[in-house]
Amino acid sequence: MIDIPVIRWGKSYESLEKADVVHFETGEVMAQMHQANAGLVKMDMRKSAQARARLREFTPDALIDMCVKAADLFLTAELPLGNGTQTPDQFCAIQSATTGLPLNMARANMGKVAFVLKNMRETLDALTRGLPLEILHKGYGVEDRGVMVSYQSTTDALGLVLPSNSPGVHTLWLPAIPLQTGLVLKPGSSEPWTPYRLFEAFAVAGVPREVFCLYPGPHDVGNTVLDTCERAMIFGGQATVDKYAADPRVQAHGPGFSKILLGDDVVDQWQDYLDIMVKSVLINGGRSCINCSSIWASRHTEEIAHAIAQQIGPIDALPTTDENAALAAFTMEGAATAMNSMIDEGLNSAAVTDVTEKYRGGDRLVQKERCDYLRPTVLHVSDCDDAMANSEFMFPFVSVTRCPQQKMLKKIGSTLVGTAVTKDETWISELVDARNIDRLNVGPVPTCALNWLQPHEGNIIDFLYRNRAFQNSLPPAH
Repeated sequence: MIDIPVIRWGKSYESLEKADVVHFETGEVMAQMHQANAGLVKMDMRKSAQARARLREFTPDALIDMCVKAADLFLTAELPLGNGTQTPDQFCAIQSATTGLPLNMARANMGKVAFVLKNMRETLDALTRGLPLEILHKGYGVEDRGVMVSYQSTTDALGLVLPSNSPGVHTLWLPAIPLQTGLVLKPGSSEPWTPYRLFEAFAVAGVPREVFCLYPGPHDVGNTVLDTCERAMIFGGQATVDKYAADPRVQAHGPGFSKILLGDDVVDQWQDYLDIMVKSVLINGGRSCINCSSIWASRHTEEIAHAIAQQIGPIDALPTTDENAALAAFTMEGAATAMNSMIDEGLNSAAVTDVTEKYRGGDRLVQKERCDYLRPTVLHVSDCDDAMANSEFMFPFVSVTRCPQQKMLKKIGSTLVGTAVTKDETWISELVDARNIDRLNVGPVPTCALNWLQPHEGNIIDFLYRNRAFQNSLPPAH
């Protein structure tokens, strides 16, 4: 039995309270996680300044080199885990077994994490727009153009309340280490594997263990991490985003409502873009905020919906070990049933049609003994004001919405990734100015095609550092 402790500034801590992490299909106990509590977190956060001080003993360049080493360790090494060790294959197998994520997706997400670590130098250079990292390390310095600048850290430690649905989100916090910021992680209840493996990979690569806390535990632990860290991230639903919208200390990552917009100048050639539409909807089991949840066009929308449904509608639930598995299981009781009911309720509208029924050959909801699946669903929505025109669910789901091009930017709402397929320079200018689109792709780029040299959802540099006025009249030190 794998026994995994709480990590308190690098030191293992065994709690009287433990929680089972079980196989989503069989119910077999795969591991026992020691449980932190709110009081423990509050006590430890008094020492958070020591984490940043420890990291500042190293140069940013040295920490980046450690990230590169950690990438290979994370991807290939047998690393410590609790009372034992874990190979990469064992990591993927247990992650799949406890989250319902197919093995092929577990391996793919592992590669994404390693890629960001391996390319940390280029990523930080892009995110800082070439600012010498020595300036962040020292707190002030002279830019290439000869101007004195100063940047001040906003926190000693970055707190994170992590999810269990998509391991790829861990790429967002990796730059904290070379930015000399400690890490306080509250792992997802069924996916503690990625943060614990990253912790061990960093440690073996030379990053001091005492800059990490890992607090598996109930919801109040996550709330305390958010309350006590001066900067924190949380991943959740729209209610979570709304709750923290006015709190500058907390960066809330929720539904992406990512979209593909087909311009009037190209929509008659929509078949040329079918592959990017299908990929954007289907990849990673539709679980990511960067998956496309709606496609907007002024015409041909029924044809587009049927063409997508013809390709993804027949996809069925397969065992997680099957290399062709494209759907992840819903391991939380009632979650898939609730989503299925919401979609069925939406279909009561005269403007909404489920075009996948023709190609699916079975029910959308597939119920197993201990888990459920939702099969791919494509809706056609003829009224851009209908609620289903802009809905998102955690499986391959997309609505194809008919909307005049001139109304799209007002109707699409908040959009994490917007792919606009067009060559219309006037519309491109309007898209660039659209404040409701976070990441903008112009041209046939899948919504899921992330460029790690671009900020994903807010720039972590701006979150962890603030630019301030600084004047130094002292003579240079010799």
